[in-house]
Amino acid sequence: MAVSDLATRFWTKAQIGAADDCWEWRGHRSAHGHGRINVDGKVRQAHRIAYELAVGALPEGLVLDHLCRNRACVNPAHLEPVTNRENILRGVGASAQHARKTHCPQGHPYDEANTYYVSSGKRECRICRRVTNTACRRRYRERKRSAAA
Repeated sequence: MAVSDLATRFWTKAQIGAADDCWEWRGHRSAHGHGRINVDGKVRQAHRIAYELAVGALPEGLVLDHLCRNRACVNPAHLEPVTNRENILRGVGASAQHARKTHCPQGHPYDEANTYYVSSGKRECRICRRVTNTACRRRYRERKRSAAA
């Protein structure tokens, strides 16, 4: 499909307002709210097509972040190419919420000296980890002593 034909078809499915407003996608949407459009027999994300039409190709290895947090928005001014990690951390999901925490639930800081990273990438407080491990070893020794008696 020619780019001009795609652009004409594409922009008729967007409700375009002022430059700083969200431009709502009025075509098909995914279950997660992202706009979808069929291009040359393939279903593509509408915001990616909007970016490609207005700005150009998306740099390799990057994804588009909706700065407005509106998944149905196709305003190129609201889209920023970022890494997938950055996109996730900017969001409101569990990973983003945990990454923004600066202290453990007991109030100890997540700083360089007090943060332990487990193999899955999860952060743990060294102080709390030490307390838990000490208590576990104490219980083990007590069970061992009572079994020997």
